[in-house]
Amino acid sequence: MENTSLSVTCKDTRIIQEILILPAYTNPHGNLYGGQLLYFIDNAASLVAHKATRSTIVTASMDNMNFLKPFHLNDMLRIECYLSGTGNRSCEVFVKVIGENYQTGHRYVGATSFLTFVATPQPNELFIMPTLIPESEEERIICSGYKKRQQLRHPQREEDKRLQEHLTNALKK
Repeated sequence: MENTSLSVTCKDTRIIQEILILPAYTNPHGNLYGGQLLYFIDNAASLVAHKATRSTIVTASMDNMNFLKPFHLNDMLRIECYLSGTGNRSCEVFVKVIGENYQTGHRYVGATSFLTFVATPQPNELFIMPTLIPESEEERIICSGYKKRQQLRHPQREEDKRLQEHLTNALKK
C-alpha cells in the first residue's frame, strides 16, 4: 500500500485500546506484570505507526518507559497513543496508559512511554513520511519535545553500539 499523505494530525493517528486486567496478566501481588504492559504498549503503538506511514514498520526503541502507578487485577487499561514526531524514515509514538477501577470509576495515569518505529518500505514503494500537526494542548506539549528527544537518542544509540561491541554470546556457568 502506498503512503501518499503529506500531513496528519495527532488525532488522525490516535489508537485507543481497552483491556481488562485478567489474573493471567498479574503477579502474585495482583498487579499487572511490567512485561505484559510492554507487550500491550508495543502492540498499540505499532498500529499508530502503521496507520501514519501506511508502510511496513519495525520497532526501533522504547524510550522513557515510566511506570507511574501499578495497575491492579480487574482494573481496565485504556492505552491511548498517537504520533508525536516524524523524521525521514522514523516516527515517534507517545503512549499514555490510563487505569480505571470499573467499580468506583476512579481513573489514573499509570504509565507513559515514547516508542520509535522505522519504516521499511519495499524497494519500489513510494514512501513519504507525513508531517505532523498537533491540535490539543497535550499534543502540542508532547510534540514540541520531539526534536530534543531525538537529539538525545542519537548519542545514546552510539553509546549502545560501543557497549554491544563488548557483549558476548557465550553461555557462562
